[in-house]
Amino acid sequence: MLTRRHVIASALAAPAVLHLGTGTAHAATTLKISHQFPGGTIDKGDFRDRLCRIFAAEVAKRSGGEIAAEVYPNASLIKTNAQFSAMRRGALDISLYPMPYAGGELPETNIGMMPGLVATYDQGLRWKKAPVGKALTDFLADKGIILLTWVWQAGGVASRSRPIVAPDDAKGLKVRGGSREMDVVLKTAGASVLSMPSNEIYAAMQSGACDAGITSSTSLISFRLAEVAKSLTSGAGASYWFMLEPLMMSKAIFEKLPKKQQDIILEVGGELEAFGRKGAQDDDIEVAKVYEKAGAKVSTLDVATVSKWRDIARDTAWKDYSAKSAMSANLLKLASDVPA
Repeated sequence: MLTRRHVIASALAAPAVLHLGTGTAHAATTLKISHQFPGGTIDKGDFRDRLCRIFAAEVAKRSGGEIAAEVYPNASLIKTNAQFSAMRRGALDISLYPMPYAGGELPETNIGMMPGLVATYDQGLRWKKAPVGKALTDFLADKGIILLTWVWQAGGVASRSRPIVAPDDAKGLKVRGGSREMDVVLKTAGASVLSMPSNEIYAAMQSGACDAGITSSTSLISFRLAEVAKSLTSGAGASYWFMLEPLMMSKAIFEKLPKKQQDIILEVGGELEAFGRKGAQDDDIEVAKVYEKAGAKVSTLDVATVSKWRDIARDTAWKDYSAKSAMSANLLKLASDVPA
């Protein structure tokens, strides 16, 4: 099991893994890891960036330098929405990527942000070993993607004006929801919807093009939305918005590696799931402190309010998703069987 002390020791022992061309001359394999989130260091900053850096350091250590990796934050290597298709083609090795961002290409991936479907971190993480996890993993592998680390994140709402707590609060506002299915729910509630990756919400809210953005607690912090928001709805206690943001790898690249290296990559990826969960839950608590300090009004969700969102989702978004394909209908059925 990876510990913070173990991780930092690994990073110090293998500093070249984050910078190609410095000490990696003997590395047999060099991997590029891309994501859209702000960059930091191995022990400071957005936990998703840190997870990628820990992964790079640990696989380098365990492989004896046979695997090296470089992390590209801020979509600096490949634009956010292009990363999934790049992995499928073998043009990108690894990405920590919000699953529903791939929904335009593979509608089935929208199961990773189905409003009201996942209610707790425990429930989301149970997917991996449940039938829905096998079905989703097999589906993605068939499409050229290997799941390395299952990461779930609860979300909340940053708003330029009034808080969005209950569905009625969204009426008349321009809201970024984060997935096609969340947009269906928002439209039913009377909102106008905007589609954009989370790293573009700040500019849209700053300009007034977007009134409110729904995104993970970590993104609510890392993308500094408190600077352009007057209110926050926190998902720390209860949430209808849970997104699957796994560390993914190109199957084409993975299958070119020796089995020993494949095993190391899968082993490290699995061990990092505890780190991902802790990072997400820590930010669920931290986000309210950040927004209160910035002078924003902070509201919370309760089970009764979450149920209102879930009821709308079940009657609209769930039906819309199920109608996309037989695989979509099967994934939703299997996911619905996973207990909270």
